[in-house]
Amino acid sequence: MTYWAINAIFLGLVAVLVVVAVLRRRVPHWRAVGITAVVLLIMTAIFDNIMIGVGLVAYNPDLISGVFIGIAPLEDFAYTVAALFMLPALWHLLARNRSGEQSREPQKSSDA
Repeated sequence: MTYWAINAIFLGLVAVLVVVAVLRRRVPHWRAVGITAVVLLIMTAIFDNIMIGVGLVAYNPDLISGVFIGIAPLEDFAYTVAALFMLPALWHLLARNRSGEQSREPQKSSDA
């Protein structure tokens, strides 16, 4: 099984989660997701290249696409992309309705 085949499973599950969030009108702030995407993809490129360069991680050349960002195979970025969409979708799907909740701030003492 190639790395893309494994990634397809995870990315497919994330896509289903995002569709469910959108259908329930629980849509993340896409601008924030976009800004986060830029930061995380740059960090992934830097740190993955370092880890591969020093030999912490290695990939079977027969199982990768051959497309690289530096020395990191493109497949290595799928988990970052999955997290970028999965976490905001989960956050919005699992969020409680805040309109009916009481404040959880600590009460100030009038003894002072």
